[in-house]
This record gives sequence, C-alpha cells and structure tokens, in this order.
Amino acid sequence: MTAPAVVLVHGLWHGAWCWDAVRGELTGRGVDSVAVELPLTDLAADVAATRDALDALGRPAVLVAHSYGGAVITAAGIHPLVRELLYIAAFQLEEGESVSRTRVGDLPDTRLGEALLVSGDAVDLDPVLGPRLLYGDAPVDVAVAATARLRPVHRAVLRGVPDAIAWRTVPSTYAVCTEDEVVHPDRQRAMAARATRVVEWPCGHSPQATRPAEVADLVVGRVRALATG
Repeated sequence: MTAPAVVLVHGLWHGAWCWDAVRGELTGRGVDSVAVELPLTDLAADVAATRDALDALGRPAVLVAHSYGGAVITAAGIHPLVRELLYIAAFQLEEGESVSRTRVGDLPDTRLGEALLVSGDAVDLDPVLGPRLLYGDAPVDVAVAATARLRPVHRAVLRGVPDAIAWRTVPSTYAVCTEDEVVHPDRQRAMAARATRVVEWPCGHSPQATRPAEVADLVVGRVRALATG
C-alpha cells in the first residue's frame, strides 16, 4: 500500500502558514503534505475547502486538525480518501455540538472568552491576552511572528455544527495539550474519550509552533501504521 499523504487544517485566526514548520519536518521524513487555507466564514465553507483539498490531492490521506479545525475534519473526514483523523487540542465534536457549545459536562473554562473582541460579525483577539493564551510557551520570536499573521474570523464559525461525524467510522487519534490556556485540558480529555487512541503532551495550545518535530513524529507514525497495516 502507498503511504497516505497528510492534509493539515488550521484553527481560528490562523492560516495554512501555521503548519510550515511541521510541513518541513514531514518533508524531511519523506511524507507528502498539503495545508488547507480555510476561509473562516462559516463551518460549511471551511468543510468544503477541506473536501476540495482532498479531491485535489487524489490519494489516501491522514486528516490533521488543530483547535477549531477539529470541527472541520469531524465533518470533512467522511471523504472517501480519509484513512485517519488526528486531533491536536482540537474539537472532536458530537452531533449537535459546535466549538462554542460542547456537551461534555461541567468543565472549567479558560480565559479565551476575555480575549475575544467582537465587532459586528467579526471576532478578533485582544492584542495582548490573545497571543499570550495561544503562544504562551513559544519562543518570543516564534510568538511575535505568528501573532503578526493572525486575522479576524466570522462570528458564524463559532456556532457551526458538523453535518457528519466522521470519527464514528474513521479511526482517530487525539493529542491532549496539558498546559493549554485556550481549550482547557479537561475539556480536551472529555472529547478525546471519543477517539480511538490518545496521547498527552506537556505543552500549550500551539504545538505546531512550539514542538513541530514532535507533531511530525505523531503524524508520521500514523501514516506508517496505515501504510503497513
């Protein structure tokens, strides 16, 4: 069997650029990858962009998501080319759930709500608190470079409910980030209970920036397991 490629889906306020370091690591290990640029206008449009990327790829894939991207791959993962889902501090949603409403019990929240700046239909981040929550454990240069590229998102993305639940039929792996200040680790663990397998990393919300080699190791491990299994 030919090894699957990797399709990477980013979270809110980011773009395909946030996977650049991981993609470099994957290339060095001989694994092909593409990163989807989500419009971040609503969940349906983001799912469509991901399904289009899978169509263009035209080969079996591991679908990897960070944060809000988990809502996207939960729906897009029913695509016939998807062989596994990989959630990184991401929203592995059930029917009827959205990133703003998960039914996983009475769990602690983070300070993300304080960092949201809502203006009409646009949702941005407080320029001080937002980056601190996203990149608090990142080297200063990495955090500054990433923060400069963040963009507002449409309010509708927070309410989007997946139109399919791919992890019911597609194997999934969940990476819990135990020092996360955006998606509380306890909330992650509750969603991770839905996954086929779970790992935990002692890091903040953005391991694709702070530990790209470790992210790539996990992804490559799943790619190779599928290729040999």
